[in-house]
Amino acid sequence: QVQLVESGGGLVQAGGSLRLSCAASGRTFSSYAMGWFRQAPGKEREFVVAVSWTGTRSRYADSLKGRFTISRDNAKNTVYLQMNSLKPEDTAVYYCAAVNRYPVVVATGYDYWGQGTQVTVSS
Repeated sequence: QVQLVESGGGLVQAGGSLRLSCAASGRTFSSYAMGWFRQAPGKEREFVVAVSWTGTRSRYADSLKGRFTISRDNAKNTVYLQMNSLKPEDTAVYYCAAVNRYPVVVATGYDYWGQGTQVTVSS
């Protein structure tokens, strides 16, 4: 069992940056590949990025390459999502998730989820 808690969301102007964190507790964090997803109102949950167990490999949604960067610190049981050049269309609830396979790019493939953190980008 893994418990995930996201933080770092908030309100930011277009062009700004945010860094989301996802802290894990429970079973060994390094045993899990991690992913970030987002869900805007009225839309399906959307894949953002996945990172491998050691953090050496990552897979991004094509539309987000170059603006978002995932990293993880297994010593701190934390995965991060650095988001730059934010746009109003990035507004969503952002979720982190854990699974013991990599890469998994669909939400249904993940076993554990956090509660989400709201990101709002104003124009």
